[in-house]
Amino acid sequence: MRTLIIHNPRSGFGSDAVFQFERALVHAGDECVVRLLKEDFDAARACADAEDFDIAVVSGGDGTAASLLYALRGRDVAACVFPSGTANLLCANVGNAPEPSALARACRVGKTAALDLGEISWETGDGHRSVRGFALMSGTGFDAQLMQAALPNKAIMGQAAYFAAALANPRPAVVHFSITVDGHTYERDGISCLVANNAMIQGDIQLVPDCRMDDGMLDVIVLETSDAAQLLKPLALGLVDKSGKAVGRPHLESFKGREVRVECSEPVPVEVDGEVVEGVVRSYEARVLPGAVRLVVDPMSPYGSADDGSSKFGGSDVIAFPE
Repeated sequence: MRTLIIHNPRSGFGSDAVFQFERALVHAGDECVVRLLKEDFDAARACADAEDFDIAVVSGGDGTAASLLYALRGRDVAACVFPSGTANLLCANVGNAPEPSALARACRVGKTAALDLGEISWETGDGHRSVRGFALMSGTGFDAQLMQAALPNKAIMGQAAYFAAALANPRPAVVHFSITVDGHTYERDGISCLVANNAMIQGDIQLVPDCRMDDGMLDVIVLETSDAAQLLKPLALGLVDKSGKAVGRPHLESFKGREVRVECSEPVPVEVDGEVVEGVVRSYEARVLPGAVRLVVDPMSPYGSADDGSSKFGGSDVIAFPE
């Protein structure tokens, strides 16, 4: 078995769990290459030789993992997401058992699912077109402002930095969004407009129901409120109805589609999988990339199955797996 591990050592709190994963994964006769990313890494270059390996493991925060998966789109190689970031929402949405030994076992079993990615593009201030891939969600408005405000304290406070940033800006600006989804246009006012490939946040709360990585669709989510405190209501309801199917999500409206265009009444910041990009935008486009990556899944994942099947690479029975 040949494995490529691409790791961002600056993600999260600098955990060495990925090296525990490597020790659990590699057996006699295997080959494993560990590639540490620089601060200004180029995802395409980091993944250039991915087809020379059986599995490419992307290790870092959600932004790092998403950029690497986007570089692996349409490539003939299986990928595994290893959680090394602060929130690790992508790993949580994929749903595999997150322990290093369990993920190592899943890689040796080699079961994969073809899952979607999203692609977002916008025009920069100098007139050039910027294009980024995303695995979770991207958007404009209050969410991007939160990401930007939380950045200085993220390394110290972790996820709590986002709540501190929200408290510091209790009444964000309301923006008018003109949202076109597969040719149908909706006019809405709110503090943020998100485009989601996955919509599960902390606490296993789904912002909108039935948002999956294998449905060939994106979910457009509008936060229709003028007060950040009003967002506590859908979050509180999410604690008793994690799927959002029973009591719904007040102040949130969503639309499903394959191609999206969002026009904003004023310039707003934009974030891609939790990373705020430079400058502000007046509009952006997004589209789904159906089945763009083959991700390793295990029986705990909603994209896996109860039966692992036989191990593709052998030796998985010696790796501990939670019952």
